[in-house]
Amino acid sequence: MIAALLILIAYLLGSLSGSLLLGRLRGVDIRTQGSGNAGGTNALRTQGWRFALGTVLVDVGKGVLATWLALRFGGGEAWLPWAAGVAAVLGHVWPVFHGFRGGKGAGTLVGVLLVLWPLGLAVMIGSWLLVLGIGGYVGLATILAAASLVPLALLTGADAWRLGFAGLLALFILFTHRSNVARLRAGTEPRFERARVLVPRRRAHD
Repeated sequence: MIAALLILIAYLLGSLSGSLLLGRLRGVDIRTQGSGNAGGTNALRTQGWRFALGTVLVDVGKGVLATWLALRFGGGEAWLPWAAGVAAVLGHVWPVFHGFRGGKGAGTLVGVLLVLWPLGLAVMIGSWLLVLGIGGYVGLATILAAASLVPLALLTGADAWRLGFAGLLALFILFTHRSNVARLRAGTEPRFERARVLVPRRRAHD
C-alpha cells in the first residue's frame, strides 16, 4: 500500500509542469507556441531564458522530490525509488493536471538521476554537451545522452533495477523525441548554431 501511494505521489508530482504552471502566471500556454512542447527548450525559444530557467528548476525539482520521498518512506525497497522515478517522468509527459499533454521527460529524468545516480547524471550531461557542441541539435543530444546510461550501467556492473531503468528511460526518451527524429530525417530540425562550439567556424570568403 505504501509503495503504491509513493508511486502515485511521484506521478502527481511529475504532473506539475513547470512551463504550464509558470505560463498561467504569464497568461500563456507554450503548447500553442513554437514546437508545441511544454519542455524547457520550447520555453527558452518562445519565452526567454528566465522563464526557461524557472521551468527547468520546477521540472528537475519534482524529479528530486518524488525520488527522495520513495527513498525516505519506501522501507528500503530497492526497486521503489526507480519505479517512482519512472512515474515522475511519465507524469511529466502525460500530466493529469494539464490534459495529459506535457513535455518530453528529460528535465524530470535529470532530477531523478541527481538523487539516485549522480555518476549517470554526470555522464548524461557530458554526452549532451558533446553532441550539442558538435551538431547543435538539442533533441538529438538529449536522445544520445539518455542512451549513454545503458553502456554506463553495463560497464559499472549495475544491478538489475539500475540497468532496467537505464534501458527503459533510454527507449522512452527516444519515443518522446520521435518528432525530432522525423525532422532530422527530413532535414527540417532547427539547429542552435551558437551551441556548436566544438565545430570550427567557417571563414567568410571575400
